[in-house]
Amino acid sequence: MPPAITDVALLTESRYLASSAPPGDWYLENILREDALLQDALGESGLSSKRVDWADPGADWTRFRCAVLRTTWDYFDRIKAFRAWLGRVEGDTRLFNSASLVRWNLDKGYLGELAERGVPVVPSRFLEAGDGTPLARLLEETGWSDAVIKPCVSGAARLTYRVDPGTARSVDTRLRPHRAAEAFLLQPFQAEVLRSGEVTLVLVEGEVTHGVRKLARPGDFRVQDDHGGTVHPHDPTPREVAVARQAMAACPSPPVYGRVDLVEDGEGGLAVMEVELIEPELWLRAHPSAATALARAIARRLREG
Repeated sequence: MPPAITDVALLTESRYLASSAPPGDWYLENILREDALLQDALGESGLSSKRVDWADPGADWTRFRCAVLRTTWDYFDRIKAFRAWLGRVEGDTRLFNSASLVRWNLDKGYLGELAERGVPVVPSRFLEAGDGTPLARLLEETGWSDAVIKPCVSGAARLTYRVDPGTARSVDTRLRPHRAAEAFLLQPFQAEVLRSGEVTLVLVEGEVTHGVRKLARPGDFRVQDDHGGTVHPHDPTPREVAVARQAMAACPSPPVYGRVDLVEDGEGGLAVMEVELIEPELWLRAHPSAATALARAIARRLREG
């Protein structure tokens, strides 16, 4: 007999597929705790689930009613393979979020589309692959004396540099081979990040479930824990909720879940740094009720077909 159908594949990658974390491995321990909370919540909604490596060549995706992208945190290092996988898997099972939304969210060019739809985003200058314009000239053209440059397809602050006229030449040298091969974007540095960090709001079916504040370690500007950043409790304000909901509503189709990263823009307003729809960390361990909300949303989508 064929293997039984499992309702939900929780997608991870091979590094995180273990069922337990070695002593002291807080990173994997957090991942497993988050997935356990979601699996428990899925069970309470009557859904079976299994953690699966998205790149497992032996996985039969037709044996799952849906697949939920969770900790596929190597996709940007294997982007060609990931794009090819998307094309294959979307014909075998349902993806949450959908394959079309994932493709849209893969490239940070989506920020330009959000801006066109009226969402307040951090200003961005998009640089196509092979654009060799020196950074010093780009800073002069934009009027940004302090900026950040990063790839359009990236995560965990990969190849992300703060740049000013004094460091432009050295950053040019470091990024030259990468800019020849992939697209980048340049943004004015948001100084408020150094003072109050980034605010992240998690949303399920367009509604905010909770928020956190991410702070960079002293001497750095990157808030990711990969670079020493820390995460702190945060009660979302009404204006943060409004901007996050606006950003989600501006996506090409309604996401099941996602995350909006916000920063104070220095002029009394808020600006969207990122909208994460592919594999956002959700900090369910600090807000277990959000796991219940996500599980119910998945169950509802499956019922609706």
